[in-house]
Amino acid sequence: MGNRIKLACMAIAIALSGLLLPLPAFAQSISAQSTFAQSFSAPQPMAFLSFSGTRPVTLGVQNGQLGGCPNSPNCVSSQAPASDSEHSIAPIPYTGTTQEAIAKLKSVIQAQERTQIIEATDNYLYAEFSSKLLGFVDDVEFYADDSAKVIQVRSASRLGQSDLGVNRKRVEEIRSLFA
Repeated sequence: MGNRIKLACMAIAIALSGLLLPLPAFAQSISAQSTFAQSFSAPQPMAFLSFSGTRPVTLGVQNGQLGGCPNSPNCVSSQAPASDSEHSIAPIPYTGTTQEAIAKLKSVIQAQERTQIIEATDNYLYAEFSSKLLGFVDDVEFYADDSAKVIQVRSASRLGQSDLGVNRKRVEEIRSLFA
């Protein structure tokens, strides 16, 4: 265990020191006419390490419900019982059609760094958010409930026990940007 901690600390120190040059940045430094440089799109911010885990198979909407949160504190859901203060968060209200709400939400999500939209339909959006340094992936789902005129949301970390409040902060930031 001690060696793992030392290795992680060394990796973090190297990443923070700026000694490593991400591959897309390296590709940009090569002549624009080279085949190597042309094979890269615009550089995306990337994590030094990647702890992405496996994409859950329980994602999506079933009978108007997003999946529930696990017992760990690294998840929030607007469909969790109000009595579950650790996981419960308010849905995001919207006006207009579900398609307009999802389109607006999509533009908010696309403006976030280290985010990839995996699926988007007329009333559902699923995106993966990656942390800056270690590349932890959070699965974030949105379901536009037309009858209630709210977007139900679930944001959960794939790995670990605690997220230090990251999922809750993310949903609140999205709510603010959506308003």
